[in-house]
Amino acid sequence: MHRYWNDGWSGNWWWMGIMMIAFWGGIIWVAVTLIRHTNHAPHPLTPGPAPAVPARQSPQEVLAERLARGEIEPDDYRQRLDALEHRPNAKP
Repeated sequence: MHRYWNDGWSGNWWWMGIMMIAFWGGIIWVAVTLIRHTNHAPHPLTPGPAPAVPARQSPQEVLAERLARGEIEPDDYRQRLDALEHRPNAKP
């Protein structure tokens, strides 16, 4: 008696096709999910903390930092500070 390789499955080939698609779809879904969860960048639409805006420094603070870094000498610092404090159009 001659038997075929697909004896018993001749009417159910569509079921094997559906299972193969489901299997590979599941593998792809797991891979995509793992990649998304290992990525540490927040989603663009997810609200998060607002970026800090640096406070604007006054001219006197900038001048003091320049003195601290050694960019200007103490005599030059005093002269420039005096000029800043006695500007004719200075805002209080």
